[in-house]
Amino acid sequence: MNISLEDIKKARETLTGIAVRTELAYTNTLSDVTSNRVYLKMENQQRTGSFKLRGAYNKVASLSEAEKKTGIIASSAGNHAQGTALAGTLFGISSTIVMPKNAPLSKVKATKDYGAKVVLHGGVYDEAYAEACCIQKEQQLTFIHPFNDPMVIAGQGTIALEILDDLPDVEAIVVPIGGGGLISGVALAVKNLKPSVKVIGVQTKNMPSMVESIAQKKVITCNGSPTIADGIAVKTPGDITFELVQRYVDDIVTVDEEEIASAILLLMERIKTISEGSGAVSVAAVLNRMPEYKNRKIAAIISGGNIDVNMMSRIINKGLAKSGRKVVFNMVIPDKPGSLWQLLKLTAETGANVLTVTHDREIRGVSLGYASVQLELETADQEQIDAIKKLMEQHQYCVNMV
Repeated sequence: MNISLEDIKKARETLTGIAVRTELAYTNTLSDVTSNRVYLKMENQQRTGSFKLRGAYNKVASLSEAEKKTGIIASSAGNHAQGTALAGTLFGISSTIVMPKNAPLSKVKATKDYGAKVVLHGGVYDEAYAEACCIQKEQQLTFIHPFNDPMVIAGQGTIALEILDDLPDVEAIVVPIGGGGLISGVALAVKNLKPSVKVIGVQTKNMPSMVESIAQKKVITCNGSPTIADGIAVKTPGDITFELVQRYVDDIVTVDEEEIASAILLLMERIKTISEGSGAVSVAAVLNRMPEYKNRKIAAIISGGNIDVNMMSRIINKGLAKSGRKVVFNMVIPDKPGSLWQLLKLTAETGANVLTVTHDREIRGVSLGYASVQLELETADQEQIDAIKKLMEQHQYCVNMV
């Protein structure tokens, strides 16, 4: 394993004028909730929308002229794809990226727009990686690994240099983990410059490959299950990253899908920033997995903001329902003139806003002479929902909440 702090410092020079020095922003919202002083490293504002440009560009910059001429290939769930595609274009190198078939359409399109040829293969990153290896051998391309490469790790480690420059008295840095490239670079830099700073990794419970590898003291493959944090859905960590994580990372925690979704919504609504699932896991961890941290200075890395708008819509709707700001009521009313009007009039009196009304007299299970009504309402909170339900029941409506 050939990587040092000097490699990370050299990577910072290589990335000057290419990678943006992203903001380290203090957040009152997270600080107040957790009783800490929380800062967000906004890599969602990086070029290509994630930190991945740092490692990809640093690796491509290190290639020989012969390697550049052959062209480059990478596998990625989306962010490394965009970083590699842009790096290739900046150097005038042809690039091929293999992405999972279910990769967000926005990431696929962006990768093509940055100049790469995209091949869709497999259901998860690891299957795309296997296909990329086959193409690499067939066409003799140069492989740009998304995490298990010293030059890629060095590029990602430049984030730690920026955090330590901007917040010298930081006490903990919270980092998303997929294959381990980001946290390896960050941890190596931090522990060589300021060993007292805690480095905490975060994975999703649905794909805890690094957690299980560290627990078993060897690299293992975790089949896991789908996650909204697609950018860190890596079944098998790298051997290089595993060794660095084992050596330098203080702790790894896992967060569940609901916690990730809530973190995305909080970032969007309260902090006014867009994060994808893999970027929001650090915030989910700060909110839910670090109760022992109080009155500490914490930097959480928002590693990317490339979230599919359809996924964002689903997360918003689910979050609104969970917080009591949206509800769907089902009920059966008499199928006669004025019945629906009376129900809507009663609803209006509660102050709730009607979003949609579905009136169906032919639905199965509803007796002749009656109709099924579904009301989707915009509400203030759970207390208002309970009050509306109680009022409707007082007026003889049988109400079911969806």
